[in-house]
Parts: sequence; C-alpha cells; structure tokens
Amino acid sequence: MYGDYSRLTYQPGKHYSAVLAQQGRVQLDADANEQTAIELFRSRTLARDLIGRDGGPADKPGDGPGFQITYVKGTHDQDDLTIGGGRYYVDGIPLDATCPQPVPAVPTGGLLPLDGDGADSDGVIPSPTPATWTYWNQPDAYRDPELPGDQLPSMFPFLAYLKVWDRSVTAVEDPEIREVALGAAMPDTAARLKTVWQVLTLPAEDLDVRDGGAATVRAAFYDWVAAQRSAARLAARAERPEGAADEPCLVRPDARYRGPENQLYRIEIHQGGTAERGATFKWSRENGSVAFPIAELDGTWVALSTLGDDDKLTLDVGDRVEVCDSAYTSRGEPAPLLSVEEIDLPGRRVRLSAEPLPGIGALPERHPFLRRWDHASTGTPGHRPRTDGGALPVEEGTWTELEDGLQVYFNPGGSYRSGDFWLVPTRTVTGTVEWPANSAGDPLLQLPLGIDVHYAPLAWITGENSRSDLRRVFHPLATPLSDANADPQETEEN
Repeated sequence: MYGDYSRLTYQPGKHYSAVLAQQGRVQLDADANEQTAIELFRSRTLARDLIGRDGGPADKPGDGPGFQITYVKGTHDQDDLTIGGGRYYVDGIPLDATCPQPVPAVPTGGLLPLDGDGADSDGVIPSPTPATWTYWNQPDAYRDPELPGDQLPSMFPFLAYLKVWDRSVTAVEDPEIREVALGAAMPDTAARLKTVWQVLTLPAEDLDVRDGGAATVRAAFYDWVAAQRSAARLAARAERPEGAADEPCLVRPDARYRGPENQLYRIEIHQGGTAERGATFKWSRENGSVAFPIAELDGTWVALSTLGDDDKLTLDVGDRVEVCDSAYTSRGEPAPLLSVEEIDLPGRRVRLSAEPLPGIGALPERHPFLRRWDHASTGTPGHRPRTDGGALPVEEGTWTELEDGLQVYFNPGGSYRSGDFWLVPTRTVTGTVEWPANSAGDPLLQLPLGIDVHYAPLAWITGENSRSDLRRVFHPLATPLSDANADPQETEEN
C-alpha cells in the first residue's frame, strides 16, 4: 500500500485479535492501521471458511449470484461480454457488480417536467432497465479496443474469470477524500483501501484444456493460478558503510543505518520476469507516497497542482518519476520511468526526459499524477546506479546498497511480478532496520507484502450461445420460523 505511514505492523502469525489503547500514550498510525488489518483479516477469513474459495448468494431457489457472464457477438470484430449485477465472494472478499443507475439532472433554470412523458396508459412511469457492466466498460479494467491483447479470444472455447486485489487510494487519486475545510495548506488526512475487480479472459491453450466439464476446467484454472504466484524473496539489512568513521557525528558513530531520519523504504518490482530476463526494481524513502497531481500535459512539460509542501517532499532535477493515473495503476503494465530535466517554479511545471506513453496521464477524469522514486538521487554525479528503463536491474545473490547503509538481497531463482513490494522501516535511535532475523541475527528472506491477487473462474464460453457456468452459489441460512418449528417427520412427508 502506498501512503505516508510510519510502518505496517500487522503479522497474522502473532494471532493478535485487537489493539488496545492505553491512557496518556501517543497514538500512532501503525496502531490504528493494525486494528483495521485485524478486522479485515477476521472478516475475510470467516467468509472464506464458510463460503469456500468463491461463491455468491442466491435469495431463492433458481436465482443465481452476481457476475453472470453472457457472450455478445459484436460487429467489426468487437465482441463483448455482459457482466450480470449482484454480489460474489472470492477468498472471502465481497465484490459487487451492480452498475449504478443513471440519475437525471435538474435542467438549468427550471424543474423536472411533470407532464407524464414516458408514462404508460395508466400514467405510471416504468422503472428503467437496470444498467449492466460489460467487458469493455467495467469500472476498473480499462480495456482498450485498440490493443490486440485486450480483445476477446478469437476462438472458442475460452475462460472468463475474476481477478481481485486491494489498492490504496489517496486524495491525489480521489480528491473527494480531502476535507477542503482544512485548507489547501494542510496535508490530506487518511487514505482508503479499495477492492478492485476485473473480468478477464484466458484462451483454452493457456489452461491446457479443450474439453471437459466444470470440474475439469476449474481444476485447470487453479493450476494456472498457482503458476501466477510470486516466487520472489528478499532480505534487508543495515551495514555500516565504508568511510562512516569520517562522517560528521550527525548519527551515532556505531550506527549501521546512517540516514538522518526515520523512514519507511519501499522496494518495488517495476518490470517483472526473472533477473536473467531483465527484471527491474525501484525504491522510495517514503513508501511511494510523494505524488504530485497533474494539471496538464504538454509534450514533455507537465503542469502540476503543487510542487510539494517542503524541500523533503518536492521535486529536484534528476529525480526519477512515474506518470500514473487510475487506468495505468489498474492495468499493472509498467512504463519507463522518466527523469526531471528542468523545473519552472513560478509556473509549477517540470520538463521530463521524454513524453509519457500515449494514453497515460492525459485524461483529467483518471486523476493523473507523478510519483517520485528516490533511486536516482544516490551515488555521485558521473557514478549514478545503472538503470534499465529508469529502474534498477535486479541482481540476485548479492547485497545491493541503496543508501546510508541500507542493503537488500534478492534470492537467486526468483520470478518477479510487476508491483511486488517489500517495506523496510529504518530507525535512527537504533541505527538499524526493522527486519525479521534468526537467532544469530541474520536477516530472513521474506515473500512480498503484496500485491495479494485473488482469482475465481466465472464461465467457460464454448460458443456464441453456449457456456458452462462455473460460479458457485449459497443460500441464506435463515428460514421461516414455521419451517424451523415444524416436525421433521412431517416436513419429510410433505
């Protein structure tokens, strides 16, 4: 999760069930966030245990859950899928495919007409047809008809499935979060966690199955899901750098971490794959929370709504930045990181080393912004770290120095996903990092903290008018009191 946090402390293995405040103590963001994480884990685990891997509610026999998939043959090779409204659960995470009903606006200068237009012979205005999401307009998938990879498979059969994860959202991405009464000079307050769902497709060859029933397809799908899991592991430590004895005594002389401030470092995979095939990473001292809303894009010049609140949270020439918006973040397909080449302070503009890729950051309704990364600011002029597309290459089996004594180690043989991340809190009072270690003090290899992605199969599309529904259903536990009190023998006979 991106955000301005001190650290994230929740660990399921400790089996904590609540956070208890004590009188007269400082309240920290980490405590409140751990309580939120405990409640989220408890509710989702309970739902997962009761429902299973996936399933949706049906209010009465014959009803189905949400996310019913129907194939729609289109024109000009523009086939589509409709996504039925309703709820569904994936690994205990509740999803809702209900499409908001358009609401008429009041005409400027007058009230809505009351002349009965659109009414039937009895003067009753019929309810509008429920709106429905489709493959092309679903809220968080941002499919592009111009991209071949976004087209539905050209041959039957193919699978429609759900991809689900949590995404953090700040006031930069959703301005309605900000309380405007606090004034523009005040920072935003809390962030939000959003559940993102996408209906995507897989051709039959990706599942290595052509024929078979629902059980066969589901089994093949979950084999595919297992192959999507991240196999990356990382360790972090602080080592007293060479020449530390000659530094001014701004920190403890024996400190291994030499930074002047407490930080929450974020190490994130940029380009996925293996180290041999060009996997890269980027890092931030502030958990990737330093972001600047984009007001306008004009070639390589970017007009920003703000240049930050202070020297620590601003932009400098040479900084690496990532042009983002809601579509870019949801699609998870990394673009090259760019450098800040020039800054126009009075105009709140920066000139980048290249234009953003087409379609990224250009639409105001997608809330575009620049995210600052800090790996370009290390080293000395002429001796900057080697980069690939603006990010650092993953080097396995060796300790990689980030800055101020902080080092990371990528375990050999890893398979990396774009977006995989680890968090490393550093503390000046101890001069070290907070990272799990064994009894000898050696840092332990850890799986990524996220992104934790969940999947569920929805439909096996075998033709224009044929499909195998792969959803699972459950019914309410409550029954009429008369049924509950009835004699079991009598109920059986009836």
